[in-house]
Amino acid sequence: MPDLPYEDVEIEGHLIDSLMMPHIMDQVMDLDGEFEMLKFEVGRMKDDPSHAMMRIFGRDATHLDEIMTAITEFGVVAVKPQDAVLRAADMDGVFPERFYSTTNLTTFVRIGGEWIRVGHPEMDCGIRVDPEEVSAETVAMSDVQAGDLFVTGHKGIRVLPLERPRESQPFEFMASAVSSEKPKAQIVHEVAHILRQVKEEGRLTIAVVGPAVVHTGAAPQLARLIEAGYVGCVFGGNAVATHDIESNLYGTSLGINLTSGSPVPGGHEHHLRAINTIRRAGSIRAAVDQGILTGGLMYTLMQTDTPYVLAGSIRDDGPMPEVITDVMQAQREMRHYAQQAGACLMLSTMLHSIAVGNMLPASVRTVCADINPAVVTKLADRGSFQAIGIVTDVGLFVEQLADELTR
Repeated sequence: MPDLPYEDVEIEGHLIDSLMMPHIMDQVMDLDGEFEMLKFEVGRMKDDPSHAMMRIFGRDATHLDEIMTAITEFGVVAVKPQDAVLRAADMDGVFPERFYSTTNLTTFVRIGGEWIRVGHPEMDCGIRVDPEEVSAETVAMSDVQAGDLFVTGHKGIRVLPLERPRESQPFEFMASAVSSEKPKAQIVHEVAHILRQVKEEGRLTIAVVGPAVVHTGAAPQLARLIEAGYVGCVFGGNAVATHDIESNLYGTSLGINLTSGSPVPGGHEHHLRAINTIRRAGSIRAAVDQGILTGGLMYTLMQTDTPYVLAGSIRDDGPMPEVITDVMQAQREMRHYAQQAGACLMLSTMLHSIAVGNMLPASVRTVCADINPAVVTKLADRGSFQAIGIVTDVGLFVEQLADELTR
């Protein structure tokens, strides 16, 4: 293979336990490339990292660049790294050609011969670099400004992949095996341990909440977690706020009595009347201050000054006054809290879970509880491979979690 262009790369870490080497080899071969193993030193003790050096071959320079870009996310870095190639955006809201598309993994960019950590890891963004400040951060496409400098290509990029050291518990890596048969008590105990740890670290746990939390009667249990300080921010849509307030004003959710589980005559109107009541008051907080709203999840958020983001959609009734109908603005509000998160609970809402999953760094401990196993699969398929899937009734799960943490 002497006539083929190549690049020598190296990688270090728990290469065998984390299956990183097989992933790299598969990726190279899937792209019709070739590789030669130059050196492979396996860690002798269980805590020792392994080190490998490989030579990657491509048909031509363009093909080699394609392969290198694909394997960068597995922690591969050139033996003789070069500085990142920067290009200026030529118009607002548009990345320059060949921009580097980010993952949600911890990433470094080489500037002036030094590796600089990229701020705010998030997938599907670009990396904006300020050479004068010697800083780098992820930027969403909608926030690009003409003249901003962005990393292009794969040169000067180093990614730290999630690893599985030998002492890890299987629970930490269950995202690929979503099953309704896993022991729920053990899983609830493990999730409680995560939330305690995040709280002790002074970091934020976000709850991404769908209306099923209200329908199943779990809203009061989630309110307990908020009051106890285990949930510090809530993301949702118009529906969860509407049905929570409907349940407080009328005792129903989607017109179903939450005590008896029976339809209520005229109950189909209750959600609209709840929205009308809040809009007349001016806001949810105003309704609390006026004594109109006296309980429920939204009431608890107001009373505890817990931040929340309600993102609107085209199917919303009303909506509630606090709902952000500009989706780009809702993204920015969510992104602000997502970058502070240490953990995230995704509770029975597929679309909001996928949206928030796209904003979270891979280091955020993510738990997705849903009766539908396909929700967690979709999360993983869209890049949130760190999500732990719990297939269960969200009402029972939240109640058991609240009991575990507040007993």
